[in-house]
Amino acid sequence: MDAFRPAPQDPQRPPRPAGLLAAATAARASMVERLVADGVLTDPRLREALLRVRREVLLPHAYVRVSGPGADPIDWRLLDGSHPDDRAEWLDLVHSGESVLLQRDGEPLTGLGRGPVTGGRMTSMSTYTPATVEVLQRLRLEPEQRFLDLGTGPGITLALAAAVIGPGRATGVERDPHMGEFARHHLDRLGLGAEVVEGDALDGHPAGAPYDRIHSGIGVPCLPRAWAEQLAPGGTLLTTLTTRTPSWPGQLSVTRTPEGGLRTLLRGRPRGYRPLLGFRWLTAVDHRDRVKADPGRPRPTRLSPPADDAHGFWVAAAYLAPGLVRDFQAETMTVVAPEEDSWAVAGPGDGTVRVHGPRDVWAELEDLHDRWHQAGRPDTYRVELPDGDGPQHVTSGTGRKALTWTLPPCPTLPRRSSSPAGRGSLDSLQEGTS
Repeated sequence: MDAFRPAPQDPQRPPRPAGLLAAATAARASMVERLVADGVLTDPRLREALLRVRREVLLPHAYVRVSGPGADPIDWRLLDGSHPDDRAEWLDLVHSGESVLLQRDGEPLTGLGRGPVTGGRMTSMSTYTPATVEVLQRLRLEPEQRFLDLGTGPGITLALAAAVIGPGRATGVERDPHMGEFARHHLDRLGLGAEVVEGDALDGHPAGAPYDRIHSGIGVPCLPRAWAEQLAPGGTLLTTLTTRTPSWPGQLSVTRTPEGGLRTLLRGRPRGYRPLLGFRWLTAVDHRDRVKADPGRPRPTRLSPPADDAHGFWVAAAYLAPGLVRDFQAETMTVVAPEEDSWAVAGPGDGTVRVHGPRDVWAELEDLHDRWHQAGRPDTYRVELPDGDGPQHVTSGTGRKALTWTLPPCPTLPRRSSSPAGRGSLDSLQEGTS
């Protein structure tokens, strides 16, 4: 700690408590107060854990993106929390609630130089804090449970879980050896008794099974069988089901009944975790300027732009109108089919839409919205899990008008690759800006 000296005070910045520990404690308390005031944080155990876990220890540096959307190569700036000139900005970022960018292209995490850096893609980051809080509250953590964190990254979620359930009961699985060692080292400094093991998250961690709670910090196309097998009776698992679009993620909850059966619930969410194994998402960024220059020909529409919080519709669109991605930075609802060079730009509620290209994107959404309405406007779906390795099916119900689809297969061995996989979270409303 002797290396940390108080940063010079900016006359435009409110005075900070003297010393890193005091400044970080105050920033952490302020972060928790915001989460409570916003109605995000309601669990008193998790509140105490958030106050206890020193995020600045787990996130000792941070990359800040300098380039705008679509830039290639990307310009970054590395903040070093031990440097007095970076400390104020670093502390604010670490406790802002936003994702903290930590690793480019699977790089070693020792000896990183502060300042400008060009090139590379982020391969590890912390999770958007409200999303972490939401997930851990849904899991209903209690002391003495056994917890498994898959794709643990820097270990924020793992540390919070360990602070609630107690030492020796929380395990994280991390496939990147550099990130695994990074998380292990800093978790050990906190003394929470959390373990980090190196391995493929798709395998879970059978040596410590069964688990009362399993959390996956990576998105998967379907539920890996190993995860379900490692879930204890009465246990709950949460993961993101990922598609080629980052715009409309789905959160899958799996509960093992006391009798050994599995209950599943898929619901659309405003945000989800990034997929594993270098999964390539579609993006609207490359079409943004073209859409602005030529939004397309106007035509009448029977569909007003569906609400952003109609998550049951949008998660169905990710599967039943595949290949679409939304540009959330556009002034009005804009949905792009990048591979067909097509898009739709909805008007501001005037009964018209503008369409461009060979694929009538809006017509597909109109038809799907009709089907969703006829199915009872479902906001949740059931995933049917076969006993073996067969396909996993999704359904909104049992009637003939129910919405149904089949999930893509899960990845199979071999899974390790020299190309690092991205991990962390992405707020889907910010697609193309991170």
